[in-house]
Amino acid sequence: MKNITLSADADLIERARLIARQQRRTLNEAFREWLGQFTQSAGDAQGFDALMMRLRNVDAGRCFSREEMNG
Repeated sequence: MKNITLSADADLIERARLIARQQRRTLNEAFREWLGQFTQSAGDAQGFDALMMRLRNVDAGRCFSREEMNG
């Protein structure tokens, strides 16, 4: 595991520590969880963009009605 140094407002850090303590975990554990979620959501967006690029030339052959698209 690698260490990093972050800077944040002292009050913000104290509030985050309090919340983590209430959840019976450390601020470090909470940050690692957030970091995992952050990187996962970025990967989802990149995957979506890549899919849209691959499908950019797909043609359904006609326009669909609102009822057909939502049915």
